[in-house]
Amino acid sequence: MSLIPATILTGFLGSGKTTLLKRVLTEAHGQKIAVIENEFGEENIDNDILVTDSQEQIVQMSNGCICCTIREDLRETLQLLAAKRRKGLLQFDRIVIETTGLADPGPVAQTFFMDDEIAETYLIDSIITLVDAKHAQQQLDERQEARRQVGFADQIFLSKTDLVSEGEKDALIHRIKHMNPRAPIRAVHFGEVPLSEVLDLRGFNLNAKLDIDPDFLKEDDAHDHHEHEHVHDEHCGHEHHDHDHEHGEHCQHPHHHRHDDDVKSFVYRAERPFDPAKLEDFLGAIVNIYGPRMLRYKGVLQMKGTERKVIFQGVHQLMGSDLGPQWAEGEKRLSKMVFIGIDLPQDIFLQGLEQCLAP
Repeated sequence: MSLIPATILTGFLGSGKTTLLKRVLTEAHGQKIAVIENEFGEENIDNDILVTDSQEQIVQMSNGCICCTIREDLRETLQLLAAKRRKGLLQFDRIVIETTGLADPGPVAQTFFMDDEIAETYLIDSIITLVDAKHAQQQLDERQEARRQVGFADQIFLSKTDLVSEGEKDALIHRIKHMNPRAPIRAVHFGEVPLSEVLDLRGFNLNAKLDIDPDFLKEDDAHDHHEHEHVHDEHCGHEHHDHDHEHGEHCQHPHHHRHDDDVKSFVYRAERPFDPAKLEDFLGAIVNIYGPRMLRYKGVLQMKGTERKVIFQGVHQLMGSDLGPQWAEGEKRLSKMVFIGIDLPQDIFLQGLEQCLAP
């Protein structure tokens, strides 16, 4: 039986999660979706939709969806839903999990890796973060939870863009891209966006696509040094030996950006292959030390001893890797890694990775 896809929906208060969930639970979209709602959240969907005094945890909606409020931990709720589905008591094809506005999505994602029974039943499709364009700059300035949610995302949806100017929207997108360059960002109106563009994004898959817009970092370098007062030094690309560090200390422009967010990303590239044993030891060591601050990380790697790409990704301390497709004939063999985390010591990471390259 194929795995049940799970979408994790996160975002600060007022970002539109409730609007989106109401649509899922009431609209005639023809999909059978189980929505798991954290009952301790500040925005409680039950008050609006479920006019019921029953203590029943799972309520069947008129459009065939199921609304399930968590009264114990997520793992037990997922197991209960799967058991009822196996027995034919409930029908659903996918699940959407809403985290509370202040939640760190990391532990929710980790649930799918850590428990064998859950891992054999469900598959994370993607972590979607909703961002309220009107209030995002202030929320990102003031709340680390908001910055973490951006760092974790596979897809970012901007709501309320009609309430801000084009310049404000561009500045926000610019800021978010520096925190998380691998998540596509798109403006949406949740009354109108087709659910097909919210579900089945496959953002979490271990695949050979590293979702970084390759031109973004280059382009940014060109503009930032001249037009804006915020230069993101961690993205300055400089050829150095046979790879390029996107590395602050090689930048010739020591400006500071306006928003010195603690959630930042950096990219490492190398043309020489990695020594597998050295890389495994090094990644194990940094995950052990910095795991709680490492939000998301992913790489498509060239390894000594194999003609296939090696793909790895992780959330906090949990890391997985897999053999990908063969390097195509004539394709430039290049390892690329992106790390997104809270105040990670970039120099330690980059120097350590450098030492893992095969001679």
